[in-house]
Amino acid sequence: MSISIRLSRGGAKKRPYYRIVVANSRSPRDGKYLEQIGTYNPLLAKDSGERVKITEDRARYWLGVGAQPTDRVARFLDAAGILERAARVNPKKGEPGEKAKERAEERAAKIAEAEEAARAAEEEAKAAAAAPAPVAEEAPAEEATAEEAPAAEEAAAEEAPAAEEAATEEQAEG
Repeated sequence: MSISIRLSRGGAKKRPYYRIVVANSRSPRDGKYLEQIGTYNPLLAKDSGERVKITEDRARYWLGVGAQPTDRVARFLDAAGILERAARVNPKKGEPGEKAKERAEERAAKIAEAEEAARAAEEEAKAAAAAPAPVAEEAPAEEATAEEAPAAEEAAAEEAPAAEEAATEEQAEG
């Protein structure tokens, strides 16, 4: 028979109160126990002396007999100076999961692309500012091309209604 020192829940709904009990490890949580060695009231302030009460000599006896405390009870016993508890170190506890890492990498890549595009735009702006002013001869050539473009658009606009009229005549005949 293995013996454990654990918490047994009591109290009302949303108002927990625990007994620190020595019980057979196979018995139910709130079921039969061998001995009650203390109490724990989580509703009290953490610095309150009434929060955790343990009968020290009975706890030492049951530990000497071979009872195994649960993690929470081991913390209480360590705080009371009855049992030394080895601190656990979990280096991966605060580390994000795989999907969160992937999302972070994608976000970092998007930010890097945006920064790179901003740098390229700045460099182009600097290059444009540093370039010599356009020669006066080039300006009239640009104006000529600008004048030709509206004329081409007007010609295309005149051709489009003529094509539509021809299509409507064919439908009417057919």
